[in-house]
Amino acid sequence: MPAPELIAALYPWLRHLHITLVVLSVSVFAVRGLGVLAGQAWPMRALARGLSPVIDSLLLLAGATLWWLLQLNPWHNHWLGAKLVLLVVYIVLGSFALKRAPTRTGKALAFVAALSVVGLMASIATAHHPLGMFSP
Repeated sequence: MPAPELIAALYPWLRHLHITLVVLSVSVFAVRGLGVLAGQAWPMRALARGLSPVIDSLLLLAGATLWWLLQLNPWHNHWLGAKLVLLVVYIVLGSFALKRAPTRTGKALAFVAALSVVGLMASIATAHHPLGMFSP
């Protein structure tokens, strides 16, 4: 277990970094998704596509460091487990929104659903409850 001094020193910085990376990651996805829905080619070019994995890798690293620092366990901290399951759902929906859905309508539905999942994930993280904004 990390020393209390280490937790006190790192937690505020890591939490801020994690939230900043979430906002950046979702913003890049939203801008790319709107570009795809507008029929633009740039969202699928190498630079736009390559930015997301870099941001998302840093986001995953910051999140994993917070898990370690706070000694969180998704099997015992059910809100974290719910967030991780929804992360997979978001990734799948994002893939359909940007590339895999065969129609523009399918891409639009997947895009809105992906952003809705992100909203639910944010509410789960805020409430520390698996139901997030729907918790009693």
